[in-house]
Amino acid sequence: MEDPSGVGAICHVQLPLVIVISFSSPQLKGKRIIYQTEMTYRPQAKSKPAAFMYPIKCVYKRPEGWVPPFLNPGSGLSEGRSGLVFHMALLNEQMTGIAKTNIITLGSFMPIWAAVEQKSHQPLLLLMEECVAATTAELQYGSQVYPLISNKGCLLESIRGNSKFLPRYHTSAIILYLQSFKFGLGEEVYIHCKLVAWDPEHLDETKKACHFVKENVSWELLDDPLQSSLCSCCESTCKSRSKRGVHWASGSLSHNSVVGPLIIVERSDLKANGTSVRSVSAADVQV
Repeated sequence: MEDPSGVGAICHVQLPLVIVISFSSPQLKGKRIIYQTEMTYRPQAKSKPAAFMYPIKCVYKRPEGWVPPFLNPGSGLSEGRSGLVFHMALLNEQMTGIAKTNIITLGSFMPIWAAVEQKSHQPLLLLMEECVAATTAELQYGSQVYPLISNKGCLLESIRGNSKFLPRYHTSAIILYLQSFKFGLGEEVYIHCKLVAWDPEHLDETKKACHFVKENVSWELLDDPLQSSLCSCCESTCKSRSKRGVHWASGSLSHNSVVGPLIIVERSDLKANGTSVRSVSAADVQV
């Protein structure tokens, strides 16, 4: 099998005849890249049953620094702001591409990916400052909302459930591994987030990404667990104490993004009602 550093791979199988099988959409499992497909041998017409079907799975060690091409900023729906381009989208369960369905079973995970294109800018750190779930595509006075991230980057759903931020593959991107919730169950739900591009060298109480680690019964800073004291304010009110942070804030850039509609359903309802599946859309709204 060829080196899996591209979008797909090819596997040569030695049988009485040479068969070339194409793979695409690799799955990421920790430090491994997994390619899977199924080989079908059908010597007769398609209307006849296959002679045999054989599953094929190829596992490779993930090259250092390698990420799927679609995760590199530059793909997906986006909007520009002062020379920066922001992206936000729902990934599929394997995190190998943009989700093709908006039907989510209750309790399963929704990987929400966001990124900012740095272009000629100095290195940037992308943060999710605030996120809410709502039953409307636009937030208005009186909109029914469910807070997900608040207090300048504190992931509330990591306390209520098992949501967390996944380790970064680049400072300019972030993945919120969000466990689906009962809010708006069976209805159309939209995820609204305020994204902030920030100086990666100057984290403070108002510029951070914190999630609660139940095993340690404490808040942890995504980008440097040794500085997790910045997350202690998640239990109260987070305010900046850094003069540098106040000065840099005048040059920071924020952007409001929304992903949806998503429909969260009970697993039993999905089976019983045969819920239809639609493609999920992602849209960005300028601040």
